[in-house]
Amino acid sequence: MSENLYETEYEVGQDNLQKWGMDVHHPVFWIASGLVLAFVIGVLVWPHAAKEMFDGAKWSAIAAFDWLFMIGGNIFVIFCLILIFLPHGKIRLGGDDAKPEFSYMSWFAMLFAAGMGIGLMFWSVAEPTAYYTGWYETPLGVAANTPEAAEMAMGATMFHWGLHPWAIYAVVGLSLAFFSYNKGLPLTIRSAFYPLIGDHSWGFVGHVIDTVAVIATIFGLATSLGFGAQQAAGGLHFLFGIDGGIGTQLAIIIGVTAVALISVVRGLDGGVKVLSNINMGIAGILLFFVLIAGPTAAIFTTMGTTAGSYVANIVDLSTWFGRDDEAWMQGWTVFYWAWWISWSPFVGMFIARVSKGRTVREFIIAVLLIPTLVTLVWMSVFGGSALDQIENGVGALAGGLDKVELAMFQMLENLPLTGITSFVGIILVLVFFITSSDSGSLVIDSITSGGKVDAPVVQRVFWAVLEGVIAAVLLFGGGADALTALQAMAITVGLPFTLVLIMMCLCLFLGLAHEKKYVSEVA
Repeated sequence: MSENLYETEYEVGQDNLQKWGMDVHHPVFWIASGLVLAFVIGVLVWPHAAKEMFDGAKWSAIAAFDWLFMIGGNIFVIFCLILIFLPHGKIRLGGDDAKPEFSYMSWFAMLFAAGMGIGLMFWSVAEPTAYYTGWYETPLGVAANTPEAAEMAMGATMFHWGLHPWAIYAVVGLSLAFFSYNKGLPLTIRSAFYPLIGDHSWGFVGHVIDTVAVIATIFGLATSLGFGAQQAAGGLHFLFGIDGGIGTQLAIIIGVTAVALISVVRGLDGGVKVLSNINMGIAGILLFFVLIAGPTAAIFTTMGTTAGSYVANIVDLSTWFGRDDEAWMQGWTVFYWAWWISWSPFVGMFIARVSKGRTVREFIIAVLLIPTLVTLVWMSVFGGSALDQIENGVGALAGGLDKVELAMFQMLENLPLTGITSFVGIILVLVFFITSSDSGSLVIDSITSGGKVDAPVVQRVFWAVLEGVIAAVLLFGGGADALTALQAMAITVGLPFTLVLIMMCLCLFLGLAHEKKYVSEVA
């Protein structure tokens, strides 16, 4: 039996064209670029109509297929946990002699920064506050502003940021890493389906898979960049009184894109790794400060109650039938699952890029379990501090959640050194966006070059600039309506990609089983 999963004559780059200093894969590059351009033009011309249309499509998909999103999320968690204990966990990505390219610290910092670092800055205060106060329904129908609501608020927040989203990323990342490093296939989404569709992966079906992945990635990144600019601008206005209007938001996008360009040109070692390490260091300092300066005893208590609530309610929160809180489930949980799935091609492929040399078991533990524990601590420190202020009637949050983008700053306002900590928070938001942007550019670059990891610098620059241009143009031309339409489009893509990820689990298991059998035969 061949070391390759199946015999294939496909070679990386065989369908590529060299144009304008770029090495582009035909037809994925052209179709994806054309569709993105057409969408942006349409949204600019009819921003409100586009928002209504795509918002309608998004909520229709969420309402009609909430069961699929919920089932899919549960499958991914169970599948990953099973892999930890199976003998397949000993398989090393890249073969028995492969060595990791990055230290544990750098590896974890990069996967965490790309995966959800910015979201933790945005929602660690806003989400528990929303659930506790009943800002938009309450999880499992608990009464708002009660001790039970406080525990449930933290447990439900952990549910959205714990095992389920990281399992989604782990499935994609492990699939791509395995089929690329162990089976010699291109580092691109289509390769993960080779066990099921064979050489059709290199034809029309593969082109569709990669094109959808590119569109979902660039729309997700551009949306986050646009909304992030609004959050950072809101923080600057809150802190320094600087006008947070469109001019400031565009300046932020330009600045983030410029730094991301430098990082992209420098590559993984000189760019993304350096920024990720710096960012995780700053985030750790801010975390420690809030832990010490905030209600320390209450925070430690919150860590225990949050973990307990998460474990006690994970089954009920994972169920999609017989729910008294269906509106909450669809508006929060299903929305989150669709968003994580739409981001999974980008985050999963980036994690694959930096994970060569790790065993399957090591990969799952690092991508699934460790981030969940870190998130537990982060959410308990920031969310616990916010709930303590609300329960004691301290600060603006005690009056309810007003502007989501200001929740973090409103919590920090009631701690010492407010100006410094809030400024650090803004810096973290911006650098997390930079790391997401440049890692996303590297991923799109790989997909649109047919799986190459060393495509020309010009190509990396093209995608990094395009992300910033899309965010800036939509923000300037269509405002919040345009960004909402873009976000809705990205989330809608999450519906078909749920099925893609479920099939990916099957393909990965077949591949790992083949690898284990092959290794046993050779031994």
